[in-house]
Amino acid sequence: MILDKILSQANAVKAELSRRHFVTMTVGGAVGLAFMPLATQEVRAQNAPAVPPGQKPTERPGAFVSIAKDGTTTVLCNRMDMGQGIETALAMICAEELGVEWSKVKTGFGNQMPNYVDPMMGMHLTGGSNSVKNSYMQYRELGARTKAMLLAAGSKQLGVPVANLKAEKGMVSGGGKSVGFGELFDAAMKEPIPEKVALKDPKDFEIIGKPMGLKVSREKSSGTQKYGIDIKLPGMLTAVIVDPPVFGAKFKSFDASAAEKVKGVRAVLPVDLDRGGKGIAIVADGYWPAKMGRDALKVEWDTSGVAKADSAAMLTQYQELAKKKGMAVPGGKMTADTSKIAAAPNKISADFVFPYLNHAQMEPLACTVDLKTDRCDVYTASQMPGVDTGAIAKASGVAPEKIMIHVQMAGGGFGRRAVPTSEYLVESVNVAKALAAAGKRAPVKVVWSREDDLKAGYYRPFTVHRAEIGFDAQGNIAGWENVIVSQSILKGSPFESFLVKDGVDGTTHEGMKDGYDIPINVSVHHPEINVPTLWWRSVGSTHTAFVMETLIDEVADASKQDPVAYRMKLLDKHPRHKAALQLAVDKSGYGKRTLPAGQHWGVAVHESFESVVAFVVSASVAGGKPVIHSVDAGVHCNRVINPRTVETQVQGSAIMALSTCMPGHAITLKDGVVQQSNYSDFPPARMTDAPTVNVHIVPSDDPPKGMGEPGLPPFAPALANAMRRATGKVQRELPLKLA
Repeated sequence: MILDKILSQANAVKAELSRRHFVTMTVGGAVGLAFMPLATQEVRAQNAPAVPPGQKPTERPGAFVSIAKDGTTTVLCNRMDMGQGIETALAMICAEELGVEWSKVKTGFGNQMPNYVDPMMGMHLTGGSNSVKNSYMQYRELGARTKAMLLAAGSKQLGVPVANLKAEKGMVSGGGKSVGFGELFDAAMKEPIPEKVALKDPKDFEIIGKPMGLKVSREKSSGTQKYGIDIKLPGMLTAVIVDPPVFGAKFKSFDASAAEKVKGVRAVLPVDLDRGGKGIAIVADGYWPAKMGRDALKVEWDTSGVAKADSAAMLTQYQELAKKKGMAVPGGKMTADTSKIAAAPNKISADFVFPYLNHAQMEPLACTVDLKTDRCDVYTASQMPGVDTGAIAKASGVAPEKIMIHVQMAGGGFGRRAVPTSEYLVESVNVAKALAAAGKRAPVKVVWSREDDLKAGYYRPFTVHRAEIGFDAQGNIAGWENVIVSQSILKGSPFESFLVKDGVDGTTHEGMKDGYDIPINVSVHHPEINVPTLWWRSVGSTHTAFVMETLIDEVADASKQDPVAYRMKLLDKHPRHKAALQLAVDKSGYGKRTLPAGQHWGVAVHESFESVVAFVVSASVAGGKPVIHSVDAGVHCNRVINPRTVETQVQGSAIMALSTCMPGHAITLKDGVVQQSNYSDFPPARMTDAPTVNVHIVPSDDPPKGMGEPGLPPFAPALANAMRRATGKVQRELPLKLA
C-alpha cells in the first residue's frame, strides 16, 4: 500500500509534464550516459528543468517517501539494487535528515519516471559506482524537506509555532504536545515544498556512518526475496529463445513438429534478435516445458553472412596491431619522449593478454512483458529504465508514456543489465508481439539460462597491451609507451558522440594515465570484431590497473627498491592513494612480520570511479593455482554511509577479481562460436579458494564516492605480484599462468 501510494504520487508528477518533456527524460535521456566519470558538466546539466529548488521531479518528497499511520516509513531507491546495498544506503541518508526510527524504515524502487533519474546526469542509471556519490545530497534534502513539511503540518494540527517544534524519532512535538509522523503525513504532503532546508551537522549523524545490515537481508538469507526472474502474473506464459550459434546469424528453416508435441508448449515463433539476428521463441506454460520444447526443435542455421571470430586468430591480429602506435589518448599529467625510452639504461618490454569475460551473474536474465493494445508493463531488473523505455516504445509501437517499467531487485548485474541497445528487453517485447500476432496474447516471461547468456550474451572485450618502459638504476622512469588493442564498447551506440573522443573509446584506457606522476603515452586500436561487448565491473580498469601495477612492481624490483616505498615516492602528490596504501600495509603487517617459507607479498593500489583501493596480499602456489593466506585492503572513498556495505563490496570485488586469475576463467571462440557454456567450463573462484578479506577504511568527512567497482581492479595485480615472487615468472596474462 505504501509503495503504491508513492508511485501514484510519482505518476501525478508525470501528468504535470508535457508528453514531449517526458519523452526527453526517458528516450532522449539516453545521451546522458556516463557509465564511468567521463561525462561533461554540459551533459550532466542537460534536461535540467528551469524550476525553483524543491520543485524538480528529483526533489519532490512525495515521489520518494511515504509514512503509514503506524510510522512505517518507505523510502524509494532511484536505482536498481543488484547486491551493492544502495537501497539501504540511500534510505539511511534520507532517514538521517528525516528523523525517523531506523527500525521502522522499509525500502522499494522507483521506475522510469523523471523523479528517479540520476540528478547529476539527467538520466536513469545504475552504474559507474555513482549511486551514493550522485544522490547523497539529493536524499539528504529529500529527508530534510519531508521533515520541514511534517513540521508545517504539525504546527497547524497542534497549534504550536514551527519554531517551537522538533521532529525526531518519528514524532513532531513541542508545547507539551506531540503527534506521530504517520498521522501528519497526508497533510504534510499538501504543504508547499520548501526551497531551502537546513541540513544536520555531520557530527550529529546517528545513522550515516554506522554499520547497518541491509533492509532486505532477512529476505535474502531466507530465500523469500523476489527477483526479476521470480515474477508471476495471472495467465503468464514462459519463453526461451533459440539463439544462432554465431552472433547475428539467422535460421534458414526450422521444424517445430517435435517441439509442439511437448506437453505445455503453446507456440513456436520466429523472433527478431539483437544485432540483426533471427531466432525462435518457444512459449510454454513454464520454464521446463519451454526448455524441453527447445531441445526438441530442429533448426538449420545460415551463418554465411556474418564474420566468425576466432580467439587464436584474434590474438595474432591484436599482437601485430600492438606493435604499431594507435590513436593517441589525449591528456594526462606528463607526456613521454620516446627517444628517452631508447636511451634509458634499463628497459622493460611487455605484452599483456586479457580474455573476453562474461558477467555470469548469479541470477540469469529474465524479463516479463505484459503487452496490451494500448500499454505495456515490463517487469525486470533494469539498470537504465529510461533508455529501455525508449527502446521498448520503438519495438512495441506503444507510446513511451504508456509504458511502465517495474524495476526489480537483481541477483547481480556487473553491467550486464545496462545494454545501450536494451537487447534483452527488446527481444522480450518481440516475443510478446509475436505471441499477440499469433492470436495468443498473454503476459510472457522470457528467461535466459546461464548457458544461454554465456554463449550468446555480451562480454568484456578481449584486450592486448604492449608496453615499452625506459628507466635508470634509481627507478626513475624516462618514458612509458603503451599501446592498447581492444574493441570499442561504445562505438555505434547512442553514447558514441560524447564518450568517444577522436575515435578513442574512453572506457578502453581509463585509469591508465592517472595516479603516478610518470611520463606516459597511451594509444589505442579498436578492431572491428563480430562479438558483442559491454562494460564489465570496473570497465577499463580491469586491465589497465593490472598493466600499471605489475609493471610498477617490476621497475621497483629491478631498481632494488621496496615496492611500497617506490609507490609512495611516485604518489607523493596523491594523498588519498598514499593513505589507502599505508593503511593496508599497516594492517597487513607488511615489513614487520616474516612470512613462512613459500609465501610472498604482493601489493597494488588503483583509483577508479574516484575511490582508491589498495591491496596487500600474502600468497603461495600449489598445484598450479594461487593459494592466498591473507588479504588486507585499504579504502579511501571519502565519507562512508554504511561501513558494512563498503566492506562487502570490497570483499565481493576481491573474489570476483580472484576468479579472473583462476585457470580456465576465459571466454574463447572458435569459428564464431563461444566455447564455454556454464560455471563448469568458465570456473569462478570457489569457497575453497576464497580468502578472508580484511577491509580497512580511511576516515574522511569529504563527500562520498562510489564503491561498487573500485575494489576489483587492484586485487589481480597484487596477487600477480606475489605470484611473480613465488614462481620467478612475470605475469602478463589473465588468467594467471603459474605452472
